[in-house]
Amino acid sequence: MSERTLPEATFARTVLGSGPGLALAHGAGSSIDNTYGPILEGLAASHTVVGVDYPGSGNTPRSTTPLQLDDLADQLVAAAVAEGLDTFALHGYSLGGPVAIRAAARHPERVTALVLTATMAHPNNQQALTIRVWGKLAATGDRRLVSEFLFPHALSPQALEAMPAEQLEEVITYAAADIADGTLEHAELATRIDVRDDLAGIRVPTLVISTTADHLVPPVLHRQLAENIPDAELAEIPTGHLPMVERPEEWQTLITDFLAKHTA
Repeated sequence: MSERTLPEATFARTVLGSGPGLALAHGAGSSIDNTYGPILEGLAASHTVVGVDYPGSGNTPRSTTPLQLDDLADQLVAAAVAEGLDTFALHGYSLGGPVAIRAAARHPERVTALVLTATMAHPNNQQALTIRVWGKLAATGDRRLVSEFLFPHALSPQALEAMPAEQLEEVITYAAADIADGTLEHAELATRIDVRDDLAGIRVPTLVISTTADHLVPPVLHRQLAENIPDAELAEIPTGHLPMVERPEEWQTLITDFLAKHTA
């Protein structure tokens, strides 16, 4: 159906459930399990879910060359097609948002709907500076330091302050162990992201979910997406950058309710 030739699907992938297709694109420094883990079963209850792990995440080997957005987008589509899905909805979280947008732009005949959470078309100065420091910390190999840096940016102030000190230390330690080996490459790609020219051409039902207390990807960037994608809907969830940690059930409901209206 797509006019573009797809590559061989080589990224490690997760496949769950049955029903209409839903392809998932995860965040930087993460994986499908770590981004979507708390809601994967809920999504799979009504969809055939296919998610790919970027190079350096999950079981996909780390890349020896800089990552390219087109490659990630094509691999996401190729994985869904390899699992027998001719058409499918896309969900992109954080870095996965531009991946999903580019997939929709390059393979429009295959995409039925688009949901974007906590993401952007292009980093603004605030986000670019944060990513730059994050990348430099990742280059040191000190995962604990990376985790300590990210938590004040990733959690809402309310969620961060609600944790007793002992619990916060445990969470930071746990999160450090799950930081992807390819985080440095993911962060470097994030500094080059620019899908602004793709937005006007999106012609499928689109929902932008804004994490309103997000200091990692500021909400102004979420609103810019909604304003520049034709007929996009905007929904808000009062969390920091990690809705899967702060309000997973509410996040899942926003996604599945929208897809129920726009996919079959």
